[in-house]
Formats: sequence, structure tokens, C-alpha cells
Amino acid sequence: MSFVTGVGLTSYGKHEGSSSLDLMSMAAELAIADAGLKRSEIDGILCGYSTVSPHIMLATVFAEHFGIRPAYAHAVQVGGATGLAMTMLAHHLVDAGVARHVLVVGGENRLTGQSRDASIQALAQVGHPEYEVTLGPTIPAYYGLVATRYMHEYGVTEGDLAEFAVLMRKHALTHPGAQFHEPITVADVMASKPVALPLKLLDCCPVSDGGAACVISREPTGDRQVRVRGCAQAHTHQHITAAPALSELGAEISIAKAKQAAGLAISDVRYAAVYDSFTITLAMLLEDLGLAGRGEAAARVRAGYFNTDGEMPLNTHGGLLSYGHCGVGGAMAHLVEAHLQMTGRAENRQVRDASVALLHGDGGVLSSHVSMFLERVR
Repeated sequence: MSFVTGVGLTSYGKHEGSSSLDLMSMAAELAIADAGLKRSEIDGILCGYSTVSPHIMLATVFAEHFGIRPAYAHAVQVGGATGLAMTMLAHHLVDAGVARHVLVVGGENRLTGQSRDASIQALAQVGHPEYEVTLGPTIPAYYGLVATRYMHEYGVTEGDLAEFAVLMRKHALTHPGAQFHEPITVADVMASKPVALPLKLLDCCPVSDGGAACVISREPTGDRQVRVRGCAQAHTHQHITAAPALSELGAEISIAKAKQAAGLAISDVRYAAVYDSFTITLAMLLEDLGLAGRGEAAARVRAGYFNTDGEMPLNTHGGLLSYGHCGVGGAMAHLVEAHLQMTGRAENRQVRDASVALLHGDGGVLSSHVSMFLERVR
């Protein structure tokens, strides 16, 4: 058993003069304070990776920078799924008695500390070095291929995908830390600059500076008690040229195993935090996870199903698409927001009931998946 005892999140966007370690430190300090702990009580640390400041020992580099000497330190790399993969590992570590309080942290100054070309080149390396990278595709190009096939198989349109961008922007408008605060319409998305058709600029998440962190503890540290009810992973492929059929991707595998581990069904979920690097990512994952039927997620968006006051509130902070995406910290913002919702601290974004939350992270090109259920105990 484990509990999410504290969370911390910076604003996303531009943080001029702040390094990846600085942004990680800001978020970590907030999370530890939120848990009611001291730095000296943190005996485990998990961190992700930084494309701006790569290091073969990033976890201990951060521990030194932050001023702690953990008994356990580890860095994790599974792309966009890293944040939840680290949380899952922390859950197992404290449950096994390896550590008592594990700090999970991610952050990067990807917007101000790295050129656009360098960022594009670094991320494109998820592709196969011989069969894909040499042909020049970027991450949006890989997802554009997936989107084209998905649209063909399930009758999804570009207008349908635009609905997800509009929803995430609407949610971001209510969060002061979001990178974007200008409302957009479906027409705006459709008219935005082509990036990798059918994906256009507003179908894609931005590049951001920011940091996010959480503390996973063996026992609650305060009155707010949110526990990890169950979680699971799936890794079906790395390269898009080796990907299975759309109906056999990893999200369906990981959610099935997570439901079994948690003893829960989708009908038990009251709040959803789902990875949304692109509009097609969110559309597919919602359907893979069972939050909508095949090809029907956009219709649920239009009907208000995923609104803050809807039946299944989704990414109420604005998600990667509008709150921002700073690498590992991007998806961790989903976890922070879920915790705030579950503990009644989401202010003007607060939903009616967030007693059970489903979180899902995706790494690579729908390659690595982590599904997780959180439950409010009291």
C-alpha cells in the first residue's frame, strides 16, 4: 500500500534563467511541504530524464543539488509515461519497505534552454535509427501517421480531433499556471498551421519550461489521504514500424491489468487524467481505456461529458495541450491536478466528486503505457 502525500507544480511556459535542476527543485520543495515533511525525511528519490541537461546519473545529481542523501535513487526513462512509471515504482518501493517517503520529480527548461531544432532532433530519436530516423520524421510525423490510419478505420475527422484541443484550452483558462490563456475554437484549430497532416499546430502540445513532483509514502502524513489503489504497465513496441494493429495497442493491456490489480471498473471512476501530447493521442487513449466507444470520444466532448461539471471531468488543468509539456514533468502535472481534485483543493476548477481517479501515461509513439487508479480514503 502507498499514499500520495504531497504534490508540487510550477507554472508552465517560460522560466528564463531557470535550469532543469532549478525547476525540479521548485516542484520538489512544494511537494515535500505539501506532505508536511522535511527534506531530511525523504529517503528515496526517483527522477526522469532531461533532454536539455542529459546526465548518466541524473538522480544523484539532483539529490546533491537539492541537498538530500537518499538511501535509494533511480532515474527512469520511458518517454511520456515516465512520470506515472516513477509513481508506480515508488508505490512498489514503499509497499516493499525499501523506503518510507519517495520523492518523484521531473522538470526541464525545454523552452528557454534548448533551441527548437535541438528539441525536435532529440525527440525524433525515439524512431528506429535505420528505418525511420534516416527518413527525417519528427514526433508529430509519427503521430500523424497513426492519426491518418485511425481516422480511416473509425471515421474520425479532423474536426473531431479539434474538439479535444478546444476542451483542453477551455480548462486551461481557469488555471493561472497554464502556458496558454487565449480561448480557441474548432475553426481556429482547423485553420492553424499544418505540422504533420492531419495534425496542425493546435493539435500539438507546446514545448514548455516547468517542473512537477509528488511524494509517495508508506503511511499518510496528514488528514488528506489518497492511496494508490492499483496500477499496471504495457510495452508493445518501440518503433512505429513495429507497432501492432490499432486494436492491440498497450493502453488496452495496461488498463485491463490495472483494473484487475485495483479491483475496480471504469464505472467506478469519477475523474480522468489522460495523456494528451496530441489530439489524436487523447482521442485514442480515451477510447482504448473504455471512457468512450470507438470513434465516439469527440461526440462525448461535444456533449460536455468531459467538462469540469460533466459526468467524467478530464484534465481540468488543461493537459499537455494547453497547460504545457516540459518532458517528464508534463504528465506529472496530470497527477498533481488529480490529487488537488481528490483533496478538494482545485479552487475554481473543483469537480463534484473525484473520489476515484484514473490516470494514464503514454511514452514514445503509443509504445509504453502506465494505467493507475487513485482512491480517496478520506
